[in-house]
Amino acid sequence: MFLGVDIGTSSSKGVVVDEDGAIVRRADRTHGVSTPHPGWFEQDADSLWWSDFVEVVRRLVDTEVPIDAVGVSGIGPCLLPADRYGKPLRPGILYGIDTRCAAEVDELTDELGAGAIVARGGAALNAQALGPRLRWLARHEPDVFAKARMLFMASSYLVYRLTGRYVLDHHSGSKCNPFYDLSQQDWAQDWSDAVAPDLRLPELHWPGEIVGRVTPTAAAETGLPVGLPVTCGTIDSWAEAISVGLSVPGDTMIMYGTTTFLTRIMDSAGPYEGLWAAMGSAPEQFLASAGMATSGAVTDWLRQLVGASYQDLTTEAEAVPAGSRGLLVMPYFAGQWTPNFDPDARGTIAGLTTAHSRADLYRAALEGVGYGVRHNLEAMSNACGDSAPRLIAVGGGTTGRVWTQIITDIVGLPQQIPTETIGACLGDARMAAAALGADTSGWNPVRAVIEPDSETASLYTQYYRRHRALYDATEDVGRFLAGQQRSAGTRLEP
Repeated sequence: MFLGVDIGTSSSKGVVVDEDGAIVRRADRTHGVSTPHPGWFEQDADSLWWSDFVEVVRRLVDTEVPIDAVGVSGIGPCLLPADRYGKPLRPGILYGIDTRCAAEVDELTDELGAGAIVARGGAALNAQALGPRLRWLARHEPDVFAKARMLFMASSYLVYRLTGRYVLDHHSGSKCNPFYDLSQQDWAQDWSDAVAPDLRLPELHWPGEIVGRVTPTAAAETGLPVGLPVTCGTIDSWAEAISVGLSVPGDTMIMYGTTTFLTRIMDSAGPYEGLWAAMGSAPEQFLASAGMATSGAVTDWLRQLVGASYQDLTTEAEAVPAGSRGLLVMPYFAGQWTPNFDPDARGTIAGLTTAHSRADLYRAALEGVGYGVRHNLEAMSNACGDSAPRLIAVGGGTTGRVWTQIITDIVGLPQQIPTETIGACLGDARMAAAALGADTSGWNPVRAVIEPDSETASLYTQYYRRHRALYDATEDVGRFLAGQQRSAGTRLEP
């Protein structure tokens, strides 16, 4: 039996899986996000990350379920500064939804050089990059910065509490821009020393490596047996990709959620224009990643605005024809991540008339996310020359057929739906099983394939071209409005 636990943005989930990949137990626990200031998103490491882990594990594990190994994952890239004893000094600063360090991004880019940063780390600095966040910490919370000697993400903090080992996986490390050198597959110590000279970076391992064993203290808190093997773990999006078996170049995962995240296995190292480069689970596994800051967040905003349920809106949207009766929604309500890296992009609804209904708007929002997905898939194909990848869909948005069918028609490619579509914790268990030599090749098989409709795909291509033109035409407007919003202290929810 293998245990996997994932700490997500809004909930923590755990599973116990047998050696054949069958889930024998599940547990989850919901939680929130702290937003003490506009653009800030934080979670406490002890009262949330560790507390959730303990609660989920105690609900999953007992004497009837002997566990052989445990794997963990969590949201990231995050920044949790800790003192020399591993004690957190403040709540963890979350991934790209937290935009507090925009000024430090520009400042550090000027100091190190934009071209050098991309060439060495595979991506331009952005609001979730580690270097600018540490610079922000030094400037705005100098007492915390002065005491910081260690840094954690959600997964590595769990590993530390379980084993006492101060480690981080290469995939997560490769997202610690500009502190990771892709070509060397190691820390860029000179740049780290330039930004935070007193910080001790964690020891790097691959996500599925056994890095330690459960200590007596951790066993007493969690109920896990002393000496249980623990893998290094990773960021939840990569654990999700592992859960559905991404393994060869061209394999691409689309994660439907509050944000949309895409990962493709590449046949050579980055950088890749308009994308994030990262390491996978082994020295020869290279990844190109892309993302949209708001996708499911837009549909949730609309659901709350009209006071309807997801089920009602989805049923109504299914009856609306492709194109939403002449509507286009730009879903960049909190900026655009890839491939344009435009934090000032804003949401736009074009073509709206008094004849349009909430169902038209809801479908147009789903289609708008699809146009963003197509834009990112085209950037991936341009980077690797592969126009027909294998697409595997995961996340909460796959539970109904409407959204997956819309995106399949927009991108013109089939999507495979695995048996388990919310599976970062399943990916954790899969890594733990593989680390002990289990054959996981048959885990989580494909249960359905969504095929594109050629006639609808042709219509969506016309809309997609206008979507791209609309972004170009409104880019300056978005920049102006974003500035006004910042001046007014407008909160941008993820």
